[in-house]
Amino acid sequence: MTNDLVRRVHEHRTKAADGFTKRYGVGRLVWFEEHQTAEAAIGREKRLKKYKREWKIRLIEEHNPDWHDLYPSIASP
Repeated sequence: MTNDLVRRVHEHRTKAADGFTKRYGVGRLVWFEEHQTAEAAIGREKRLKKYKREWKIRLIEEHNPDWHDLYPSIASP
């Protein structure tokens, strides 16, 4: 959960943020959701973390079947 997705993805791409993305070399943004409140976003994130990998892959492929990197589209003014 972040209030600045462009900044957060940049941190992941430059390995400035510790955690899963740095450990596993994740560098593409292939899916994201927007929520009206921080509470809603945190609740959704907690639910997603409980889901199995197969379900998460299905969610990504429903919206981004070719796994295109979405970062350029959100980083451009």
